[in-house]
Amino acid sequence: MPHYVSYDGVELSYRVLEGAVDGAGEEAGAGGGPGQPLVCLAGGPGRDAAYLGDLGGLDAHHTLIIPDSRGTGASPPSPEPWGYAFPALAEDLESLRAHLGLESFALLAHDAACATAQAYAAQHGHRLTRLVLVTPGSRLQGELPDDAEEIFESRATEDWWTDAYVAVHTLPTTADMAEVRSLLLRAAPMGYGRWEAPQRAHAATEPDQLGPVPRAGFWQGVDDPARHALLARLPEVGCPVLVITGDRDALAGMRAGELVAASFRTSSVRTLHGVGHYPWVDEPDLFRPVVEQFLERGYDPEARGAV
Repeated sequence: MPHYVSYDGVELSYRVLEGAVDGAGEEAGAGGGPGQPLVCLAGGPGRDAAYLGDLGGLDAHHTLIIPDSRGTGASPPSPEPWGYAFPALAEDLESLRAHLGLESFALLAHDAACATAQAYAAQHGHRLTRLVLVTPGSRLQGELPDDAEEIFESRATEDWWTDAYVAVHTLPTTADMAEVRSLLLRAAPMGYGRWEAPQRAHAATEPDQLGPVPRAGFWQGVDDPARHALLARLPEVGCPVLVITGDRDALAGMRAGELVAASFRTSSVRTLHGVGHYPWVDEPDLFRPVVEQFLERGYDPEARGAV
């Protein structure tokens, strides 16, 4: 795997899935149309980026650049605990941009990595041509909407629900990592729009992909003053922003995405029907065109403005 040297001298790895244009070269500065590179950040937090796969085939028309954050995948642990916090991970992203020679680029982030992407936008927003935030939470915004719980409750007739319910309510009392991994697998169906073979196969990878140390350090040092200072800069971000949510996402819900979108000046929300927390797994042929069209046009004609 290729690697780059970050701001503190640590060598971090990334994966490249080639698109219509070979490499991430000189054409990277213009918009986010076909052939342009798309940097993709994995969430978790602290989960190996392998779970992103090819994001439902986005590599067909884009070069996907997928970094392994510190302590995940092929990247080494951080020498300092604060290096796992998402503002520091945003500076790793800036080091990656410089390494790739990109004056500007399009960025896609999933789940917890949406906080990293927002931290990057706050500090280096002039480098972004497009920003796609997929099923984000809204902890950074200081609100935890309860519609994810409502979505979960609405699925109580599904076969997996009772076992998932027990697992979800056992997780907060469990410290043993082996048991945590087992419980996460039992709770996994709530993250998908349906529980079929592709979803089961994707969920089976999660327990072995989670890094407990990067996971624990993701919010380290981010107190309320730091959070508010970051949020205060998001309205200055000039690039188009698209937030994608799923109407069956019982992990993040939909309202969190609306709160995230409202933090930006130029943003919209697209909710995908029958989709959970991993849209490219549930409905790749729905997810992929939405992202591709936004990258090319800079807007989504079917999205709604932030509320």
